[in-house]
Formats: sequence, structure tokens, C-alpha cells
Amino acid sequence: MKVGLSTYSLLNALKSGEMTVLDVVQWIADNGGEHMEMVPYGYSVEDNHELADAIREKAQSVGIALSNYSMPANFVQDTESAFEEEVTRVKRHVDVVHRMGVKHMRHDVTAFTLPIEKTTIAWFEASLPLIVKGSRMIADYAAQLGITTTIENHGFSVQASDRVQRVLQAVDRSNFKTTLDIGNFMCVDENPIIGVMNNLPYASLIHFKDFYFRPYDEPPGDGVWFTTTHGNFLRGAIVGHGDIPIRKIVKLIKQSGYDGYITVEFEGLEECKAASRIAMDNLRRLWQEA
Repeated sequence: MKVGLSTYSLLNALKSGEMTVLDVVQWIADNGGEHMEMVPYGYSVEDNHELADAIREKAQSVGIALSNYSMPANFVQDTESAFEEEVTRVKRHVDVVHRMGVKHMRHDVTAFTLPIEKTTIAWFEASLPLIVKGSRMIADYAAQLGITTTIENHGFSVQASDRVQRVLQAVDRSNFKTTLDIGNFMCVDENPIIGVMNNLPYASLIHFKDFYFRPYDEPPGDGVWFTTTHGNFLRGAIVGHGDIPIRKIVKLIKQSGYDGYITVEFEGLEECKAASRIAMDNLRRLWQEA
């Protein structure tokens, strides 16, 4: 098991100019992280190969791996030309992933922000042909470069564990798997323990995050809360501080024999560097105790 951090966890520091992405690489190494997952917000490498090379070289110099690259994508387009443009755009990201020596990539398959009517099973089934077609094209392109592509339980439409499995089985490519996020099942009101149980056999990388949860009829007020598909309230928390049964999930993953990359994500209100350090420390401690 190798604990690392997503650059998204330090997005506030990136956006404010307090840190550059090269500073993030150094910070992760200095705070015991074994790898870094790249989420291109606050920086961009697809159109900046000089930065891509600098990140690769910096990671090598400080002794951490570049474990994954996670990007938005939307294959559910209104026209064939728009679909082809999106596939071409995602392929450019695959190319830079290959340039950086990264062997694992997560892409979305629908827009992240969707109206409630596009989170239904009917819309999902109607959109499935485009989701599958786009995912196959990217997986086949990436396979030539030795890259595993993945779908995450992410984005409301394809967030429940059974929908993720539906896409995996329909795409039917050996290098197309799932990035398993232990917390995101809650966004569609699925018990995270059940979601992890269902999709752990298909996971090639695991995200650890935590959420505070409040039921739909107990509005918590201000504080960067967002709502689930059924109107419950969630807010990002430091791993081990929130309401996800982290200890049970750690045991499930450890008992499964999973021994790959685990990426810590922080999306809460606390200062991002302190929160990320505590989250990685908590995960290592809970893993040892499990």
C-alpha cells in the first residue's frame, strides 16, 4: 500500500499562488507521501510540455511516483463532430500522460454538473452507447502506450457502483478499470461500505476522502455544503474526521489484498496543507491498526 496525495487537495494553495505544482511535488515528498496524483486544476500540462517534463523530473529527483492523471471528459455530446472533438481532446491528454511516464489515467464520461433529470437510470441507459464508444476509443488508444484508463464513481450520472460496473462490462477492455473513490458513493446516497464491497474487485487505484453528512431535513447552514441526488448534505472533511466509516473500509481493502496506490483527497474548509498532512498521517495509522 502506497499513500500519496492528489494535487487537488492543495488547490487553494495553487490558486492563491502560494504554491506551484513543483512545490506540491516537493511538499508531498517532505510530508511522507510516496506518490502524487495529478488533477490539472491550478496548472495545465496538456498544453505545456515544458511543465510536464519539469514535473516528471522533479518527482524523480525527490523520489516519489506519478501515480495517476485525472481529468474531466464528456462523451455524451449532441453531435458526432462534438463527440469526435472530445475524443481527440482526451487523446491529447493521454499523450502527455505517456510523455510523463505515467501508466494510469482516470477520465470522466459525462459532464460533472448535470441537472437532476440527467442523473436518472433512464438517461444513463440512453447515454450508455456514447459512454461506451468513447471509453473504448480512449482505452484502445492508451493500450498502445501501456496505459490503464479508468472510470471513477464520479459525476452523479455514473457514480453508483452498479452503473460503474455496467460501463466496465460494456466497454470490455482489459486496460479499462475503475478508480475507486470510497466517499463518492455518498453523493448518490449509496452506502460507501456497500459501494466499496461491490467495486473493489475492479479497482486499479483507490481514493480516500471523508465527508461530513447531514440528512435532507436538517440543513446545516453555511459552510460549503453540497447536496446529494436526494437532497442530503455533504461537506469535505479530513480523512478520519468525518462520518464515513473509514476503519471498516480500510479493513475491507486491506483484507482484499490490495497493495497499490492509495490517493488521499481533501476538499474541506481547513487550511489545505495542514489538512492534507493530517489526512495522510491518519490513513497510514489506520492502515497499521487494521
